[in-house]
Amino acid sequence: MTGPIARPVALVTGASSGIGTEFATQLAGRGHDLVLVARDEARLEALATELRGRGSHAEVLVADLADPAARARVERRLADPGDAAPVDLLVNNAGYGTAGEFIETDPAVLAANHEVNVTAVLLLCRAALPGMVARGRGGVINTSSVAGFLPGRGSVYGAGKAYVTALSQNLFMSVYGTGVHVMALCPGYTKTEFHERFGQGRPGPGFLWLEADRVVADALADYDRRRELSVPGAVYKAIVAGSRLVPLPILQRLARRSASGRG
Repeated sequence: MTGPIARPVALVTGASSGIGTEFATQLAGRGHDLVLVARDEARLEALATELRGRGSHAEVLVADLADPAARARVERRLADPGDAAPVDLLVNNAGYGTAGEFIETDPAVLAANHEVNVTAVLLLCRAALPGMVARGRGGVINTSSVAGFLPGRGSVYGAGKAYVTALSQNLFMSVYGTGVHVMALCPGYTKTEFHERFGQGRPGPGFLWLEADRVVADALADYDRRRELSVPGAVYKAIVAGSRLVPLPILQRLARRSASGRG
């Protein structure tokens, strides 16, 4: 007799709100068990309770990814789960934004931004991928941004996201043919708490704003199709395509005239 078929496990960082919560919810609906990672324990526990009520096992792992010691706990869960089930899908979704111009931003804040948006993505991928390749299955979705394709001023957010996209495309090639897949998700403005945290409200015209559930549904559909890049929304697909065609000096002039603060 064979035992029950093991359910796939997804680890989602930044799971306590926005796109991260949507990933956890939609993956649970697809039959995944979850490892939920974020700083806000109360929100994670509430989400875990909801997902358990829908039939998924949900593990809570409280960690500030800007803290190397806390991040190491997440790395260990990915690399050597012990008696727990190995992670089949890593969703690197945690993000850190900064408001204000670069030269006016506290260096400690810039460093924390780098730890979450760049270092954590690199190290969590490095922790997860060897085991996935050895098992011949699994994958990573790295939440990047359309901002990574455009010159900006102010924060280091766009620079970090450019790195995440490039890293994801490199890893896509590195694991090609192993049964493991890596994809970068590059959304534009999405209706989450991200902008409100900086007192920015919702900048830009309404047609630019995407619903988080649609962003995640499009991302998972693109992941199923084994695409290396997912850009939800026709407007943002056009923006990304245009960024590759318009000469950089023109993009820089537009950014100088229209962008500030977070970029």
